[in-house]
Amino acid sequence: MTHLLGQTAQNYLKQLAECSETETGVTRFPFTPEHRRANALLTAWMEEAGLHVHMDDAGTLIGRYEAGENTRTLLMGSHQDSVKQGGAYDGIMGIVLPILALQALNRQGKILPYSVEVLAFGDEEGVRFPTALVGPRALAGTLDESVIDRKDKHGQSLRAALSDFGLEPEKIGQLKRNSEDIIGFVETHIEQGPVLEHEGLPLGVVSAICGIERHQLTFTGQAAHAGTVPIHLRKDALTAAAAVTLEAEKLAIKLPDLLATVGQLDVTPNVPNAVPGSVSMTLELRSPVDEVREKAGDMLQAYAKETAQLRGLACEINRTYGQSATVCDGNLQLAIASAIGGLEVPVFTLPSGATHDASAMADLTPVAMLFVRCKKGISHNPAEFASDEDMGLAIEALMRLLSDLQP
Repeated sequence: MTHLLGQTAQNYLKQLAECSETETGVTRFPFTPEHRRANALLTAWMEEAGLHVHMDDAGTLIGRYEAGENTRTLLMGSHQDSVKQGGAYDGIMGIVLPILALQALNRQGKILPYSVEVLAFGDEEGVRFPTALVGPRALAGTLDESVIDRKDKHGQSLRAALSDFGLEPEKIGQLKRNSEDIIGFVETHIEQGPVLEHEGLPLGVVSAICGIERHQLTFTGQAAHAGTVPIHLRKDALTAAAAVTLEAEKLAIKLPDLLATVGQLDVTPNVPNAVPGSVSMTLELRSPVDEVREKAGDMLQAYAKETAQLRGLACEINRTYGQSATVCDGNLQLAIASAIGGLEVPVFTLPSGATHDASAMADLTPVAMLFVRCKKGISHNPAEFASDEDMGLAIEALMRLLSDLQP
């Protein structure tokens, strides 16, 4: 059964991957012809699974299993959109797998004591428009409605794109759900990292979605001739940036809950025969524990200022972004762990370093995530891959979760 379920998932995902603007990888932006084609496939499969399907005015395709009047609802799903030339599994797998789990239960004649909705969010990646997580934020009631007037690179606003998609964006404010009616939100997703593969495990229970903060640091010294100024007389901005980069790495090794990345450097004058006079750099910190991340940010800011002072440089630091961690619900984590254990698969817990729809849904309801192993940890890449066997196990875990969950 496991392999057959996984084969079906692989077949569905292959068909969805053809709903792409590009031949290389998957390029499926929200509210485009490719999105419409993907929705047509998802709608057919949802209906085959016995779900009633509609689309809300934020562009979320919703397939509902109705248990009866006055029943609470478990929400499941993820996003259908992709990055440019991305993979065939990111987001969309988290829609296909719960559809197949419900389809299998429906064929078994299983009647659940609660309703279930599978949500296919339109825009999580934020690639086409300078905003993201529109669908889940609309449901949670946290969407800043001014974002629907933001425009893509062609000058079309999100409002116009929604209208062209047959939706009524002026009604987005009416989409907020009542949290008392919702049991929780469960998102299935490829891990997008190498941990499960390293552990030799197909599935993982997510403990938390990491909080993120970003800093912009600028060191200003003195550009000078590389051949005439001795080392001890230089005001080299790049060596200061390098010192901070290495200190961030040391701190991340010391603190197991911390990830630190210097991903961008802008060096001036950036020529081989001049001492760098100015360097602007980014520093990003992620952790499932906000206190760890915030402490690391303070420590690295202090280190940067001290380094600049010792080297006779000016140092400017700005915190440009901050997002708190989302702790996954303990009861839902236990329910997913029990479902995995029932398959005689070892239960492994890990944090998510990436942001997901679940982080926005947490403002509405308790959330949890099920991770599926991906080959070599590759994601946002045409080489992204999850095996039939692993996806089949994930579907079986979702079936057990749905069957055993107490609303």
